[in-house]
Amino acid sequence: MKTVGTSAAKTHFSQLLDLVAKGESITITRHGEAVAQLVPAKPVRDPRALEALVEEIKRTRKGRSLHGIKIKHLIHEGRKY
Repeated sequence: MKTVGTSAAKTHFSQLLDLVAKGESITITRHGEAVAQLVPAKPVRDPRALEALVEEIKRTRKGRSLHGIKIKHLIHEGRKY
């Protein structure tokens, strides 16, 4: 993990962001004490991966049943207590 002072961080912010984009974490210090960290953002999920997950769930559910129990009955049972 790289450490830089606040003035260097201000001066070289673009270069620091490039390093962070490559996966490096950077600690910013003020008077020798850590005050902030630049870390890579969490990756955004690919919408196609989400669609594939939904399709997988649908395939898993296909052909399964509650053996004649109606959803309405389950909801009513949950509200009894």
